[in-house]
Amino acid sequence: MVKVRQRKALGRIATAKGEAIADLMLEVAQFFFRIRAMGQRTGLITSWGGGAFGFMRSLAVIGPLTVPQIAQMRPTSRQRMQRLADELAAEGLVEFIDNPRHRRSKLVRLTRKGDARYRELNARFLAIASAMGDELSEADIRETAEIVRRLSDEAKGALGTACRTGARDAQPSDSCPSTFCYPIDGDTYFRSTTQYFVS
Repeated sequence: MVKVRQRKALGRIATAKGEAIADLMLEVAQFFFRIRAMGQRTGLITSWGGGAFGFMRSLAVIGPLTVPQIAQMRPTSRQRMQRLADELAAEGLVEFIDNPRHRRSKLVRLTRKGDARYRELNARFLAIASAMGDELSEADIRETAEIVRRLSDEAKGALGTACRTGARDAQPSDSCPSTFCYPIDGDTYFRSTTQYFVS
């Protein structure tokens, strides 16, 4: 009987924890849509939802990357990131250069104009962020960010596992949108340590 009660108690704790995580997921999702609306209003995000600031931030912090690598970091489809890269290139903000590791997969890097635009957008982004959370301490915010980051890493791992169960040479699809499904430049998994605006 004791063991039965212990199992039931553990089950209730697990259920309560799961409900708490579900609540957090829903709040994060709602926050995402509100951030995206703010980003579109301030120029951090394109009118169709592409994260111009996040794209440029990845290049500013990490350096030149291929479009598939950038897509894999989100994760999102390569086609979506290619569209964004082409638009930024048309504005003279990024340029495509030869990739010594892969002849067909060009590297994308910021131009001088793109670097200046990134710095401008970054200052705008920090101004928006600084105007929020008056009643929260920095410690609370950083702890929350760490919790969300850890859960995000778990979700990323689950996504990667789901993709790897399919064909090794599968192409991105709605159920597996990123390049987890096939290797690019010898990498099957690419992790960015930078924080980026939604894209």
